[in-house]
Parts: sequence; structure tokens; C-alpha cells
Amino acid sequence: MAEKLTVGGLLFPRFELLDIFGPLELFGMLPDRVEIVMLGSDVGPVISAQGPSAVIEQTLSATKHVDVLLVPGGVGTRALMDDNVFLEHLRRLHATTSFTASICTGAALLAKAGLLDGRQATTNKIAFDFPVRHGPKTTWLKRARWVRDGNIYTASGVSAGMDMALALIAEVFDRPTALFAAEQAEYVWNEDADHDPFAID
Repeated sequence: MAEKLTVGGLLFPRFELLDIFGPLELFGMLPDRVEIVMLGSDVGPVISAQGPSAVIEQTLSATKHVDVLLVPGGVGTRALMDDNVFLEHLRRLHATTSFTASICTGAALLAKAGLLDGRQATTNKIAFDFPVRHGPKTTWLKRARWVRDGNIYTASGVSAGMDMALALIAEVFDRPTALFAAEQAEYVWNEDADHDPFAID
């Protein structure tokens, strides 16, 4: 890895705010060790599902490598299911990462790109059927706060991404670093990936 861990936050129209900015808040607690860059199809502002916009700093086509790629969900994922250019960028960029991590229905994008084939994964329990429909070769876990399979992490709905991000920080750095980030954010970390109060039968 580079001297600083490069974390790429993926943005697209109508992304879910907390999906991406919750995990980035925790990585951002480590400014001496982490560099964050916001990625997307085109440079400039992009509207979230909740209304406020965020800014894409670097295009996917111009991005050669990130250490960690974070893929949020949101209603905007639906419009990307048949965007072959976007999905090809996702596949290419994943091949450069140490870890790719989805939050919520961001798992549908990974599934559609074929990145979850033969893997275990989870996703938002309320919108569970949507990613499952696009990942017939994936073993979808209905009870999991987050799942790690190889170098891919998938988190359940929205806030679960923060627990997953801390698990990822613990793996990339160590547990004390993850606990430090959680403490700085005054966040109570659920360290048990199997503790899923929103699980479905």
C-alpha cells in the first residue's frame, strides 16, 4: 500500500448520504494515515437521495488505483444496473484495490458487476430482494450486520456501514486504531458482525 491509505468514496445521483459519509467520517478520523478522494462518472456536484449534493473530485476513468473502494447504496443504484460503462469501471477499479466495500444496496452494484459471484454477502434487509435479484450466483445472508468474503466487505442497511468500516479499519491497521476512530466520533461500535437486529427470516 501507499504511505497513506487511499480511500475512494463512490458517488452517483441519488446515493444514500449516511452510507458513504458515515464510513468516511471514521476513516477521516485518521488524517495522518488516510487520504480520501470522492469518485464518480463526472467531476462536479451530484445530488443525494436526501437532497444535499456532494462533489465528485475525480472521474472513475481517470482513477488508476485506490486501496479501499466504498460503494454506497440508495435509490440511484437502480439507474446504474444497466450502465455498462459504470459497471466496467467498477470491475476495473476493484481489481486495483486491497478491499472493496459496499453499504446497503451498493451490494446490488457489486453483484451486477459480477464481483459477488461465488461469495457470501449481505445488504439492506428492507430492500433485500433488489440486490438478490441481481446476484443469483451469490450466497445472500439474511442475518448479518456485515460480511467479509475475501477482499470484499458488504454491510447491511445504512448505519451498518459504520460498523463495517471500523472492522475494515481494524483489519487494515489494528483494533486499537478502530477503537480510536470510534471514540473520536463518539460512536458505539457493534463489533459482532452476526448481531443483526434487523435480520429477516
